[in-house]
Amino acid sequence: MENILRGDKITLGTCYYPEHWDKSLWEDDLKRMLSVGIEVIRIAEFAWSKVEYREGEFNFDFFDEFLELAAKVGMKVIFCTPTATPPAWLTDKYPEVLNARQDGVLFRHGARRHYNYNSKKYLELTAIIVEKIAEHYAKHESIIGWQLDNEFNCEHWEFYSESDSLAFRVFLKNKYETLEKLNEAWGTMFWNQIYTSWDEIYVPRTTSFGNNNPHHLLDYKRFISDSVCRYAKLQSDILKKYIKPGDFITTNSIFGNLDCCRMTEESLDFITYDSYPNFGYCLNDFERMKDELNDRKWSINLTEARAISRIFGIMEQQSGSTGNHIGMEGPAPRPGQITLWTMQSIAHGADYISYFRWRTCTMGSEIYWHGILDYSGRDNRRLKEVGDVYKKLQCMKEVAGARFKAEVGIVKDYDNGWDSELDVWHGRIEWSSRMAWFKALEKSHTPFDFCYLDHISQEELNGYKVLVYPHAVILTEEGVNKLKNYVEQGGILLLGCRAGYKDSTGKCVMAKLPGLVSDLCGTDIPEYSYVAPDDAVPYAIWNGKKLPAAIFNDLLAPVNGGKVEAEYEDAYYAGTPALISKETGKGKTYYFGGAFTEETALSFLEGLGVASPYKDVLTLPACCEISVREKDGIKYIFVLNYSKENIEVTLHNELTNLYTGAIEKGEVTLEGYGTKVYRL
Repeated sequence: MENILRGDKITLGTCYYPEHWDKSLWEDDLKRMLSVGIEVIRIAEFAWSKVEYREGEFNFDFFDEFLELAAKVGMKVIFCTPTATPPAWLTDKYPEVLNARQDGVLFRHGARRHYNYNSKKYLELTAIIVEKIAEHYAKHESIIGWQLDNEFNCEHWEFYSESDSLAFRVFLKNKYETLEKLNEAWGTMFWNQIYTSWDEIYVPRTTSFGNNNPHHLLDYKRFISDSVCRYAKLQSDILKKYIKPGDFITTNSIFGNLDCCRMTEESLDFITYDSYPNFGYCLNDFERMKDELNDRKWSINLTEARAISRIFGIMEQQSGSTGNHIGMEGPAPRPGQITLWTMQSIAHGADYISYFRWRTCTMGSEIYWHGILDYSGRDNRRLKEVGDVYKKLQCMKEVAGARFKAEVGIVKDYDNGWDSELDVWHGRIEWSSRMAWFKALEKSHTPFDFCYLDHISQEELNGYKVLVYPHAVILTEEGVNKLKNYVEQGGILLLGCRAGYKDSTGKCVMAKLPGLVSDLCGTDIPEYSYVAPDDAVPYAIWNGKKLPAAIFNDLLAPVNGGKVEAEYEDAYYAGTPALISKETGKGKTYYFGGAFTEETALSFLEGLGVASPYKDVLTLPACCEISVREKDGIKYIFVLNYSKENIEVTLHNELTNLYTGAIEKGEVTLEGYGTKVYRL
């Protein structure tokens, strides 16, 4: 079995584009890769025309020749379906396959990801190319796995073609069955939006001032996700007919409007992620990427990947500067950062690391998206560092297959995530609280997981000591039952403001808040308000700890056994409960009336007894991250220094440094951008 996630070692790979280079370079490139420990390459994700130059004219000679060479030198291959870039003959002859702007203007040939998922013609041609490629290449000895497409929903995660509107109607008919049910779910009585025929319904179109029906928009996001999942399954089902036993199917997509958990469950063996931590240092205006945590912030994305696949891979790990000719420009990795980012990915559960890319492209839109080698192809500092990474991995094979270890889970679900993108009242608190919790957990060295409530098993959920559901705006009976079971079995659940005020359509419930969790929380919410911009942030004091209640405040009242834990101070509603708890079974639920700040999150972590679980093992500054993986009762602790300065780490126990095999204790120096992995 050649599955790279088979659990006996961590594997290095790279992305290679034989169609970009003269054939005279191929063999030397492959041998140089092997010499620094790169054992796997990904190929062909943008190479449709190399197989089908004209419609119906298939020629497999190019990749036959390349795969023969790969087999000769001992290089393993991940082969891709090339559907991310349909060829010019296809889009010119069948323009109905193209995606469109909201105003209907088509995205023409000349870039990438310009197709839509619902064109019957594109589905037909996709099935043909995938079948032909799989039929011809799947049994090749060098191929160990397959990547579907490339980065589903990257660049664009909204689709407005005529094919999408037609498919949207089918999606809605299957969901609601009748127009009466749809009109009720969407609240179309408001502003006289009532539909009397399915043909009157389209994907969201340009409106007078951009204020589309939010319930329509929420179903539209679900529809896009459904479209991607069906498209991935189309390809996966074809591949499964041909691939060798043990070969895997994956894709590299964690983008908007996509339920990656569903896609993985239906079509993949595991997910892979494309990690570019230096976006944290981008020179452009990606404001949400600019943050004091910089490259360390990418750990939140790795946590997301791990929520989808407990053991996952990195299909594109940054190895050089980023940028294309229209933006996204960023600096080169400093000495040590390739190692740091590689270990960051491994620390969070990745057992496969593939660097993007081997050679920097000399043409096209990504001439500044550097790989390991620069334009000349000569040996350089980055290549040497990749070789050094491989040497470290040879010393830590035992880590492969180990599971990430966390006592804290941050609960998420796709409906609430999508709703927060549509609703500024929801989005303002969601984004702020999400980053507050991430920073508090990171800086206090408290490992955590994301838990998708609509996909995680009850058994897995019950394994966490504390669950935090920052803003459970949309609640369902099924989700609440999972949470109730968790608490009954001894878990501690913390909810933030605005819980339960919407149903699954996105409409506000005509019930006392917090709706479906009122009894579990022992809480009523008679009143609520944004914190006015000319007011100080209200706060509460809980067990001697300050709890700033930012942005929005639910004014609470205890019911059904709820206990007041803390009251608001410094507000016109001072003295009103801000934190209420209720015991249920063996556990307890807390309802906090505000959004979370970093200070608030840290106070809860400390107050609930889950902050800094490894403080008795080691002490280190806030600029360092720790992650822990566990296998067969043995823990492996990763220490990552994101600072350019040397720092001191104090080991309180004797720990084995896996890089060197040495036993270490006491003061240990970790160089700038340095990493260590210890057996605990």
